[in-house]
Amino acid sequence: MPHRLVVLGLGFVIATGGVLNAQWLNYPTPGIPRSAEGKPDLKAPIPKTADGKPDLSGIWMVECGAPEGGCFDRSLFFDLAKGLPPSDVEMTPWAAAIQQQRESRAGVDDPAGYCHAIGYPRMAMVNPFKILQTPHVTVFLHETPVPGPTFRQVLTDGRPLPVDPEPTWMGYSIGAWNGETFVVDTTGFRDKGWLDTRKGRPHSDALHLTERFQRVDFGHLQWEIRIDDPKAFRRPWVQRAVLTLVPDTELLQGFCENHEKTMEHRRIDVAPPEPASPPPERR
Repeated sequence: MPHRLVVLGLGFVIATGGVLNAQWLNYPTPGIPRSAEGKPDLKAPIPKTADGKPDLSGIWMVECGAPEGGCFDRSLFFDLAKGLPPSDVEMTPWAAAIQQQRESRAGVDDPAGYCHAIGYPRMAMVNPFKILQTPHVTVFLHETPVPGPTFRQVLTDGRPLPVDPEPTWMGYSIGAWNGETFVVDTTGFRDKGWLDTRKGRPHSDALHLTERFQRVDFGHLQWEIRIDDPKAFRRPWVQRAVLTLVPDTELLQGFCENHEKTMEHRRIDVAPPEPASPPPERR
């Protein structure tokens, strides 16, 4: 099991794992199909729930979720639009100005560097998360030591998205099955969030995320993320990633502790305030 990394907005990295055997990092996961040598068979058939749906349960991690070495440049945590044509991710003037300011200041204004929430979907791009699937709610448990472990719940009981929600870091999510694909819609985000770390692309309170999860075999999920934010982007855009099952381990607990000691040694010029998002340019 490699070290797990949490990259903060002010340029320092915390590594966790590897020596914390008390947190069950090397305990065999029950129900995992295995080869004759006892290794997990990630190419085994897709598990199903009692109602015949693909079972998404398990601990998952995106490629380059621990951005070390060559993975550093490929990590979607740093650049969510990595590999996409620039014309697909065209920002509005409001978003472009904020992104330029954030990048020019080398990310020192990233809320993660102040022990605030990383935000979604960014937090899913750097550490493992566990999916717990039940008939009426699917829960995502995220290993996020900054500021601490975080959960998302996707309600699947038929309710609609809230009309006028109190904005949150994670938004409000509902889900439904479209054949073998689990579709998640999320709205109700806070204004001026961070979609990625190095680029610092903002999202507004108009962000509508649509995610599609499709389990292709026992150990792999296809994950599609559609970003629709008429205040921040000229048109919706889509990123895709493969999630790999992380067997024989568990999530780690970590918290942003004693951070005030770090802050005592920082000398950072105060950034110009970021303006609130304007009315959307498209409807």
